[in-house]
Amino acid sequence: MIALLACSLQLVHAQDLKKVQTNYLLTKIEDAKTEIDKVMADPKLEGKPEAKYWKAKVYTAIFKDKALRAKYPNSLKDAEDAINAYIAADPQFALIKQLGAEPFFDMYATSYTMGVESFNAKKWEEAATNFGLSVHYSDFIFQNKWSSSTQPFDTTSILYQGYSYQNAQKPDLAAKSYARLADSKVVGTQFMEIYKFLLNHYTIVKDEANFNKYLALAKELYPKEAWEEFEIDYMDQNLTLEQKAALYDKEDAAGTMSEMKYLQFGDIFVNAKNKDKDMDSLHQSMYALKAADAFKKAYGKNNQNAIAAFNVGVIYYNVYGQYDDIYAGNIRAMRAINAEKPVEKDPKKKAATEALYKQKTDPYLKANADIEKPLMENLNTSLEWLEKTFAILNAKTDRNHTENSVLNKTVDFLANLYAYKRDRNRGKDAKLFDEYDAKFKVYDGLHDKFN
Repeated sequence: MIALLACSLQLVHAQDLKKVQTNYLLTKIEDAKTEIDKVMADPKLEGKPEAKYWKAKVYTAIFKDKALRAKYPNSLKDAEDAINAYIAADPQFALIKQLGAEPFFDMYATSYTMGVESFNAKKWEEAATNFGLSVHYSDFIFQNKWSSSTQPFDTTSILYQGYSYQNAQKPDLAAKSYARLADSKVVGTQFMEIYKFLLNHYTIVKDEANFNKYLALAKELYPKEAWEEFEIDYMDQNLTLEQKAALYDKEDAAGTMSEMKYLQFGDIFVNAKNKDKDMDSLHQSMYALKAADAFKKAYGKNNQNAIAAFNVGVIYYNVYGQYDDIYAGNIRAMRAINAEKPVEKDPKKKAATEALYKQKTDPYLKANADIEKPLMENLNTSLEWLEKTFAILNAKTDRNHTENSVLNKTVDFLANLYAYKRDRNRGKDAKLFDEYDAKFKVYDGLHDKFN
C-alpha cells in the first residue's frame, strides 16, 4: 500500500508538471503560469527542484514576452526570484543539463535587448541596469559552458554596460566594467579606448596601483600607442614639483626616456611657475634650465625636432632678457645719478664731487661687469639653438601652421639678438659690427615672411 501510495503521488506530480510543460510548448505561457502556480501552491510539490525549474522557465518566458511583461509589471522580480529559488534547490544544475538552460538564456537575451533599447533612447542608467542583468545571466551561461561559444563572458554586454555608466556620469562604475575586460586582456582597435578611460580615471582618483596596472597592460597590448602621455599626465596631476624633478633625474640617469617623454618633462618644468604663483625667481630659473635640459635631450633623440630646439632657444632668450633688463636698469640708475651731479669749477670741489658720485655709481658698474658674462653666455646659447631651429624649418617644404608661426618668431628673435651684439660692438670693433649687422639684416628681412 505504501508503495502504491508513493507511485500515486509521483503520478500526480508528473501529471501536474505535464500540464505546465504542454502549455509551455504550445506557447500558452499564461496557461502554463496558471498550472505552475497550482503546483507551487501544493506544499508537497513546491519544494521539488523540478517544480522550481519549471517555475523559473515559465516566469522567465513571461519576462521575455513584451506584451506579458507589460501585463505583469513585476515580471522581472518574479523571474529573478524564480531563478534564484531554482539555483538554491539545484546548485549543481542537474536539471539544466537534462532539460536545458532556457531560463538563463531568456533572461540574458531579454535584458540585452532591453539594454539596447534603453541605450538608443539615451536612458543611460536604465541601459546600464539592463546590460548588468545580461552580464549576470550570461556569466552563468558561459561559465557553465551551456553555450557552444568558448568565450569566458559576454564582452559586448560588459562593454555597453561600461558605456552606459560612462554616459550616465558614473565613472567609478564604468571603470569597474572596463576593468573586467582589461583584466582579461581584450585587444583590438574597438577596445583601446577602455584602457585610455581607465588610465584617465585612475589619474583623476589618484589610484597609483591601478594606474600602473592598466598602464602596463596597455603598453603590452598596444605597444605602438603613445602611453607615455598618460604616464606624464598622472605624474603632472599627482606628484609635487620636487617629486617630478626627482623622477626626471632618475629616469634620465637610467637612459630610458624617449624623445616624447623628454618633451613632456620639458613642458612640465617650463610651466612650473604658472602652477606655483608664489615661486621665487631662483626656483623659476632652476626649473627653466631643467626644462632646457629636457628639450636639449629631446633634440638629441631627434635632430630634426625644431620645436625642441626652439624651446631651448626661447628659454635662454628669456634668461638673457632678464640679465639685459638688470643691465639696462643699472645703466639708467647711473645716468640718473650723474644727471644730479653738480657742475663744479673749483678743482678741489670738482675732485671731491667726482669721488662722491663715483662711489655711488661703482656698485652699478661692478654689477654690470658681473652680469656681462652670464648675459652673453645665455645670448649666445639662445642664438645657437634658434639658428638650429631656423635651419630645420627653413629647409622644410611642407611646414604646417604651427611650424610657420615658430619660424616667424625665430627670425624675429634672431634679428633682436644680432642687433644687440651689433650695437655692443658699435665704435669698438668695426669687423664684428659689420658681421652682426649683416646677420641682423638677413633675419630682419624675413620678418613675417612665412605663411
